[in-house]
Amino acid sequence: MSEDKRWYSLRVISGKERKIKERIELEISRSKWGEAVTQILVPTEKVYKIRNGKKVISERNILPGYILVEAVPGRFSGEIVQAIANIPNVIHFLGKTNPIPMRESEANRMLGKVDESQDMGESLIEPFIVGETVKIIDGPFSEFIGDIQEVNEEKKKLKVIVKIFGRGTEVELNFMQVDKTS
Repeated sequence: MSEDKRWYSLRVISGKERKIKERIELEISRSKWGEAVTQILVPTEKVYKIRNGKKVISERNILPGYILVEAVPGRFSGEIVQAIANIPNVIHFLGKTNPIPMRESEANRMLGKVDESQDMGESLIEPFIVGETVKIIDGPFSEFIGDIQEVNEEKKKLKVIVKIFGRGTEVELNFMQVDKTS
């Protein structure tokens, strides 16, 4: 890292993380903070739900109520810390007026989670569970109700037991072909 940047944890009102990030970035562009604050990050991961047989992708905060701020310790002090702390919906830095940098291992773990999420694609918010009852919404068994026998997360496939003429028949389906019954 050039000039030894460190990550700081900023506590904020949950649900306002993105707005606060934008506000801090705006303040950086207006002032000379750019030399001190190098990056602002809202730790998120991509997740999806299946709604009406369609995959709906969204981002979910890994750490609700926190923003990570990367800064140069020597330059990141008093005036800048105070100005960030005074932004609406910001609670305080970890360490209040003297922000305590995160240990490198903690920061790497958090950033690793964010990177992994980008590489991995998305994960299902409400995973399918063996024994759960689902309704088939696509394919030759459309409208049938069955119980999940097996879940293959990597291939996004399910083995479902469907009753046909009073006998249980195993059917392999992908996640998009079924809907959770409530």
